[in-house]
Amino acid sequence: MQAKDRLLALAIIVVWGVNFVVIKVGLAGMPPMLLGTLRFCLVAFPAIFFIPRPRIPWRMLLAYGATISLGQFVFLFYAMAVGMPAGLASLVLQSQVFFTLAIAALWLGEPIRWHNIAGMAIAAGGLALIGTGAAHGPGGMTAAGFALTLCAALCWASGNIVSKKIGPVDLLGLVVWGALIPIIPFALLSLWFEGPARIGTALTHVSGTGIFAVCYLAFAATLFGYTMWGRLLTRYAASKVAPLTLLVPVVGLVSSHMLLGEDLALAQWGGAAVVMAGLLLNVFGGRLWASRALARR
Repeated sequence: MQAKDRLLALAIIVVWGVNFVVIKVGLAGMPPMLLGTLRFCLVAFPAIFFIPRPRIPWRMLLAYGATISLGQFVFLFYAMAVGMPAGLASLVLQSQVFFTLAIAALWLGEPIRWHNIAGMAIAAGGLALIGTGAAHGPGGMTAAGFALTLCAALCWASGNIVSKKIGPVDLLGLVVWGALIPIIPFALLSLWFEGPARIGTALTHVSGTGIFAVCYLAFAATLFGYTMWGRLLTRYAASKVAPLTLLVPVVGLVSSHMLLGEDLALAQWGGAAVVMAGLLLNVFGGRLWASRALARR
């Protein structure tokens, strides 16, 4: 990988890791469904007038927007609003890796290797440790927040399968046009759960940090992050690019501690380490086994 692309990958990882801190900041002054509505409005408009729609069936665009954009962020935003710390959210959301493997095996018939199963088992143990954490102070985790984050990971994984079925496509167009799908559902959920009065108060009293959060989520985390990541995937093998996402929860945990003062219980730190071990085994286990087999010959 060229030096400039390494820097680009590092920039994306930092943007995505800090993204969870920004969500928490945005939720401090804005209800979650309204935050989602504004995020995807900014992603879609005015870009949709300048970027052509990807040449895929509308049903596939609907499926992509409903999973990657709507489902993932409805659950994630609400999870963080009801007690999921930013750092832990960045880590637990990575369980999408294992959900993706399971769905691909059941739906697409893709094989699951021994290191995938071992990695899933180890990560499940780590998630169980994290799930034992109770809410202690402002950075504490609630059971609802933890469960909703797992639902967000499942939606992300479902979106990965949809993306695989779509195949090669202009990613910027997919992100921009896919952002149309969640706007109305997010707005309706906001009216239902948050009500006109709360929406009006949030919009009329929006702070500078709230505006920054919405812009960061739309332009940095979504448009920049997803399109540049797609560019890297087109230039290099997925085996070289995809493992870099393991650094996202590292940035998420560190930035949430430094910027939000979040502290985890000892069991949760242990669970985080076990989850990371499971993710590493899932990504690199096959290569290590193959290298050892070659060394024995």
